[in-house]
Parts: sequence; C-alpha cells; structure tokens
Amino acid sequence: MAARVLHVISAPAGDSAEHQLRLLLGHLPQHGEVVTLSPPGPVLGGVRAGGAVVHELVSARDLDPGVVNRLRRLVLRGGFDVVHTHLFRAGLQGRLAAWLAGVRHVITTEYHLGDDSRQVLGARAFYRAGAHGRFTVAVSAAIAGRLRRRGVPAERMAVIPKALDPAEFRFDAGLRAAARARLRIPAGTPVIGGLGRLEPSKRFDVLIRAVREVPGAVLLLVGDGSARHALERLATIEGVADRVRFAGAVPHAREMLCAMDVFASPGRDTCGLVVLEALAAGLPALYAGCAALDEVPVEGARRLTPHDPESLPRGLRAEVLCVAERSGGRLPARSAGKPYDAGSMAASIGDLYDRVRGS
Repeated sequence: MAARVLHVISAPAGDSAEHQLRLLLGHLPQHGEVVTLSPPGPVLGGVRAGGAVVHELVSARDLDPGVVNRLRRLVLRGGFDVVHTHLFRAGLQGRLAAWLAGVRHVITTEYHLGDDSRQVLGARAFYRAGAHGRFTVAVSAAIAGRLRRRGVPAERMAVIPKALDPAEFRFDAGLRAAARARLRIPAGTPVIGGLGRLEPSKRFDVLIRAVREVPGAVLLLVGDGSARHALERLATIEGVADRVRFAGAVPHAREMLCAMDVFASPGRDTCGLVVLEALAAGLPALYAGCAALDEVPVEGARRLTPHDPESLPRGLRAEVLCVAERSGGRLPARSAGKPYDAGSMAASIGDLYDRVRGS
C-alpha cells in the first residue's frame, strides 16, 4: 500500500525548495498533502490548483508550540505514515510534531545548509537524535559533507540532487517577444541573463561590472532579495543603469529564460540547478559552480576560470558574438542526464519512503 506523506515546508515564496516540492508531488505515486509554515507563493498555489491539499500554518518562529501542536493534530487526523520536512524551520517543528503524534518515519531534505549558529546547534541536536526510521536527504555532495560533520550517520543519509522537468523550459518565440516588450528591450538587442535570489553569495555584483565591458548588451536579473537595492546602486555607479533590467521574482523562469540570449551564473556556492534550466531553454551558459556539470560536461556550458576577473566579461563577449553569428538562433535543449530529471528524483524519494517504512 502506498504511503501517505505529509510534506512540511518553510520556504520563502518563490524559493527553489517550493519548485522542488511541486515537481516531487507531480511525479510521486504516493498520496501527499502539504503544510506551509511561510506565506505560500504562486508555486504552492499551483500545487493546490493541481489537486494537492495545502494547509497554511504560518509562523516566523523557529519553534512555535502552537504550530507544533496543530501539526501534531493534522498528522493524527490525516493518518500519515511519513512526515517529509523541507528546510530548517520545517525540520525542527515537523520532526517534533511527528514524534508527538507517534510517527517515527521522518525524512528531512536539506537544500542549502548554512553556517548560521542556530542552525548548527539545532541540526546537531536533531541529527544526533536521529533514531530508527529517520533519514536525511542532501541535494548535493557538498551538503552531505556538512551534514556528516554535524553528526548525521552516513547510513541514514542519501544524496538526491535537485531536478527539473526539461519540457517546462522549452523555448517559445512568443514568450520571448512578450517578455522583451514588457521589459522595454528593443528587438535585436543581446540579453545577458542571471537568475536567482538577489543575495551577496550569488555575486550578481560581478555580473553588473562585467556587462559594462559588453557594449550594446542588456543585463536581465530575475529574482529578488536583500541585495537588490545595493545592486541597483551599483548599476548606477558603473554607468549601466540604463542597460540593467530588474524583473523581480517570477513564479516560473521559462518566460525570462526565453527572453535571454546568454546565461551567466557567477555564484560559486550553488548546486547550479539554474544553469541546467538555462541549458534546457537552449541558452549558452557561463557558470562558476554547477555540480552536475562537473560530472557530465554539456556542450554550450563553460566554467569560469577561478581568480581570473576577466574570465566573465571575456566569456560574455565571446558568447554575444556567437549569438550574432547564429542570427539570434537558439541552441538545442541540453540535459545533464537522468539523475537531474524530475521523474528520476521522485522515484528515488519514493524508494526512500518505502525503505524507511520497512526499517
């Protein structure tokens, strides 16, 4: 009999963890419901529209006794076999609620484990209490290494990469034209794109400085975050404010990727899923970090040379010239292979549900 799974997530609206949960629910045979501890964005709204039940228990506190108690009652009422938590705050409250409800099968997915002291202490306490039936999923080998250093036993952990559905990013000329018109980008203008939360670790400041050295190109930054105002000021200081477009956060990246001609991901501390999305959309991509491409090189993806400040502007100029030589034509969609396909990711998670229930 298929497991009944309750997913508990504490992602900000639009966070990549929301998209991963959306893909997981769309490909899993197991019945699942969702509890969001943060205000749900359009991604989880789409999950609800797809037929999944989404419960909202919004709380900004890492440990909220009222939310834990409501979660416990929801687990009991729904007869769930497995509680699957996504991100730190959901892990704390979801695990405690599962324990109080007598559900011993708990899976925690870590997407971007930070070095925040509260997370380090909380993680160590929970992971060292990792009793029978508990399991942790790391979305990259780097995160798995951090988890081991925090006391997670290797036999209670699996590395299952983030994934995507390549069909969701298929190039569409109509979407391209509509997006560029809305962003006031003239036809024929080469567009360099960056995608992700606008935080210092993503190094979009490097991209703004680099576009100054690519005459005639427009930079399109898609996403929002704490660094947005600083990046807007930097664009003015660098004299490229008229050539930088801030699109803000979007429910799905497809339209914005269609509007681009060259993709750049200068952040080093990333699993690089956005790079794979760009390749699926037929874009050439320059990147500083992408674990998938370390294992499987893909045509049209070029790794930036570490500690070479000219690597990014030089690569951008070269790719813009190639776009001109193709008369703006798109590259074919490319993939890093089966491990990064949404169906494969869901199958691995589904097998893990069966494994913990049998333990």
